[in-house]
Amino acid sequence: MKAGLLNVVRSAHAFSQSPIVPGVQEYKGDFRLNGVPARRGDLVSPGDIASTGPDSSAIIIVGQHAFMLRANSRVEFFPVYFEKEGVVSGVLKVATGAMLSVFGHTQKTEITTPLATVGIRGTGCYIDSSPERTYVCVCYGRADLGSAPTGRFLETVETSSHDLPRFIYPSGAPKLIVSAPVIDHGDDELRLLESLVHRIPAFDEIDSPHTQRY
Repeated sequence: MKAGLLNVVRSAHAFSQSPIVPGVQEYKGDFRLNGVPARRGDLVSPGDIASTGPDSSAIIIVGQHAFMLRANSRVEFFPVYFEKEGVVSGVLKVATGAMLSVFGHTQKTEITTPLATVGIRGTGCYIDSSPERTYVCVCYGRADLGSAPTGRFLETVETSSHDLPRFIYPSGAPKLIVSAPVIDHGDDELRLLESLVHRIPAFDEIDSPHTQRY
C-alpha cells in the first residue's frame, strides 16, 4: 500500500489550513463497508462494519481518530457511542484481523476483541486479533487492558514509544497476559495517521506550530 499511502501524505502546514477530511482516505484490494465495495471519500458512521480481504488494506478517519486496517480484518466502528462537542467516543469491535489507530480527545473509548478489552485514554495503539490470542501495543499514551471472556482487569500500561506490547490469551490459559515484542507496525505509519488529523505522534521531538501532540 506504499504508493497509496504516498498519495495521502501532505505537509503539516497544508493540513493546518484545511479541515480534517472524514471517511475513507485510501484503500487497496477488496475493502467493504457493510458488505458493499467502498470508495474513497465514503463516510464511516457509528455502527458501520469495515472489512478487508486478502492482501487488502484501508485508511479511515472518524472525527479526530484515524485508523489503518490490515488484510483480512473486520471492524465495527462505534456500535456503542456518544458524541460530545463533536468528538465521537465509545466502543470499537475488532472481530478479527489487525488495526493501527490514533485517537484525539476521547472519553470512555474502548477497543474490544473476542479476547481483550483496551480502554483508550488518548493514545496510539495496534491491535491484532486471532482466535488464539490478541496482540496489543500501546504505541504511546495510556490504556487499561482487560480480559473480555472473564471481565478481569489485567494491567494499565503507559508508554512513550512501543514500550510495553502484550499478548492476551483466552480464559484457561496459564497466563492471561504476557510481554510481547513489537510486531507488524511502525513509526512512519503512526506519523501518517496523525498527520491526517493534524497532529504529530508523542514520540516525535520536533515541535511544529501547525500540529497538535497527544
